Amino acid sequence: MKTITLALMSSAALALSACGDTDTTVETETDTNMPANEMAMEEEQGDTIVDLASSNENFSTLVSAVTTAELAETLSGEGPYTVFAPDNAAFEKLDSATLEGLMTEEQRDQLTNILTYHVVEGDLMAEGVLKQIEDAGGTLELTTVGGGTLSASVVDGNVVLTDANGGTATVTQTDLDASNGVIHVIDTVLMPAG
Repeated sequence: MKTITLALMSSAALALSACGDTDTTVETETDTNMPANEMAMEEEQGDTIVDLASSNENFSTLVSAVTTAELAETLSGEGPYTVFAPDNAAFEKLDSATLEGLMTEEQRDQLTNILTYHVVEGDLMAEGVLKQIEDAGGTLELTTVGGGTLSASVVDGNVVLTDANGGTATVTQTDLDASNGVIHVIDTVLMPAG
């Protein structure tokens, strides 16, 4: 099995993007008095993973979780990161008392562990992931920035991630491009071991 080795980050996590419309084109005015190198730098910056997530109401729970875990600054960093982002419907599958508990200061470490379990280092576009799954014989092991492992496979034409407890999440939208990585939307919150 092919393994993607990824560095463990001090505290990364996830914040995602649009489950609805994937058109993230932003029109900007060009200052013709700006030097060419500054214009190029401005164009390269764009929306970060956190910016994309914050601008979409389908990720309000995720954005709240990232804020509670104090991970927004990390996910706005240089990256690149690949984020498997649960939308609001994915968080609604959790028991409401469990979710409320995770959003407290007392359980910040556990919340951080869960969020970082959804992030891998690198820019893994869907086409590349599918090829790697095929090359690996049907199952690709992904190491998360939190140090856990996710297994990616294809089921009925969809990429499915399996967590450490045997839980699964289906990728429902792919390749939401951010300036510091890419977001793939998933339909279930994945849980790390322990």
